[in-house]
Amino acid sequence: MASTSSRAVPLVRSSRERTVGDDADGWGARPGRDRRDARRARAAHRAGLDRPGGHAGLELLAHDLLAYAGQVAGRPSGGYLPFDLTVSPAATPTEVLTVAATCGGLLATALDAADPGLRAWHFGPCDPAGFAAMGVAETLLHTHDVARGLGVAWQLPDRLAAVALDRLFPEAPPGPPAQVLLWMAGRAEFDGRPRRTSWTWRAALP
Repeated sequence: MASTSSRAVPLVRSSRERTVGDDADGWGARPGRDRRDARRARAAHRAGLDRPGGHAGLELLAHDLLAYAGQVAGRPSGGYLPFDLTVSPAATPTEVLTVAATCGGLLATALDAADPGLRAWHFGPCDPAGFAAMGVAETLLHTHDVARGLGVAWQLPDRLAAVALDRLFPEAPPGPPAQVLLWMAGRAEFDGRPRRTSWTWRAALP
């Protein structure tokens, strides 16, 4: 969920929202295919996700995606549903990645089933497109945080960053979407502007 703290990696697909589904290709793929397990384990090891810090970042991403899925499915009007996500401390890197992917899949499923007129609470009434944009933003920003913390080179895709900016930060200055999103979310300096120490996004409808 939007906050002033830097948190952290991959996933949302929805056939209803092209930019959150087709354009996110692979980022929100539902887990469960055994043939991917070995590749995930190797990728996790290369990325350093088996070192301290990697688990926490993935868990934060999974938590946020699951919370958004719950809102879209449950349609509460006055707050977030009173549930949380707990990942076993004994989970392997592959298992934590699978948890994050699963939560992305749950959000995608909820978005696919949602009527565009649906409203659910996120500091006000929010539509499915708003939750989709937040899912994209959480994925990009958490991925950036984890990659940076582990010393892995990774760049936000401009096209997806633009999706998040258009809905969540309409007041954003012009510039390369990936760089602007990192600045708006307090992750980096931008074009002579200092790093923001306080920020929030607006997903709720007027």
